[in-house]
Amino acid sequence: MRIPSTQALRALESFARHGTVWQAAEELNLTRSAVSHQLRMLERDLDFEMLNRIGTRVELTSQGRAYANDIRQALLAISGSAARNTGRGTAGNLNVSCAPGFAAGWLCNKIGRFTSAYPDVALSIVTPRRLGEVNNPDVDLFITFGDGEFPGMQAEHVLDVVATPVCSPTMVNRLGGMPEPADVLRLGLLHLSDNNDWATWFAATGLDPHLAATGVVFSDMHLVYSAALGGQGIAMGDMVLSEDAMNNGQLLRPFEQTVRLARAYYMVVPLALAESPTVVAFRNWLRAERLQNLPLTKV
Repeated sequence: MRIPSTQALRALESFARHGTVWQAAEELNLTRSAVSHQLRMLERDLDFEMLNRIGTRVELTSQGRAYANDIRQALLAISGSAARNTGRGTAGNLNVSCAPGFAAGWLCNKIGRFTSAYPDVALSIVTPRRLGEVNNPDVDLFITFGDGEFPGMQAEHVLDVVATPVCSPTMVNRLGGMPEPADVLRLGLLHLSDNNDWATWFAATGLDPHLAATGVVFSDMHLVYSAALGGQGIAMGDMVLSEDAMNNGQLLRPFEQTVRLARAYYMVVPLALAESPTVVAFRNWLRAERLQNLPLTKV
C-alpha cells in the first residue's frame, strides 16, 4: 500500500473531527471539492472501506473512524516533535489577549505545556476590555470570540461552539425536574452579550425565538458560568469549555438538544506580527493542543 499524502491525512483528520466536508475545507483553506477528492483518493489507497455514503451525506465507517484516530495521534507526534525542537532558541516577549471564558475553561488548564516547550518566551496573558476586541496595540496575538471577520488581520479558526443549556443541579431539583424545553424559562435565562444563542436553541427545539428576550446579559462567558454555578439561572454552555464542570457535577445538561452557534473562537494576529518567532511558536502550539484535546465528532 502506498503511503498516503500528508494533505490527504490532514483532510481526513479534519473531516473526522468536524463531521462535514465544508468545515474541513474552511479549516484547511481548501475548496470542498478538494477535500472530497483527498478523501476519495485516500479511500482508494486503503485496504478497507473508509466512508459510508447515504444520499448526499458522507460519514466515516467504524474502521474509518479508528483509522482517523490513529492519524490524529501520528500528526500530534509530528507536531509535538516540531514544538520541542523549535522551542529551543525561541525567545522574546509575547502578549496574548484571550476571551475570559476560553481562558478560564481551556487555555489556563494547558498553558504550562507551552512554557515547558518554550522556556525562553516571556508570556503574558490578558483579557480584553470588551468581547471581540482585537485592536489593543500592546497585544501580539488575540484569541477572540466572533464571526470570523477581522479586516487587516490574519485570522484562524480555533474552536466551534456547540452549545446546550447547563445549570446547577440544585435548580433542577428545585423545579422537580425539567421535562420540557420551555421549562428553561422558569429558571431565568443567562446570556452572553445578547440573546442570539438562546434564540437559536429555542428555534431548534420548536419554541418561539422571541421568548429568549428575557433574563440577564453578561459581557463575558466567565461571568455567565459563575452565575450558572451559583444557581442564578440557566446558561447556554459550550460543550468543550463546560466539560469539566459537567464531569464533576457542578453543572448538568437537562436536555440533549445542542446547537452549533454562528460565532466561534478565532486566533487573530496583526499582519505585521504574523512572522514573529514567538507568535509563530504560540500558533503552532495552540494548533497541536486543539487537535489533542478536541474529540472526533460523531456524525
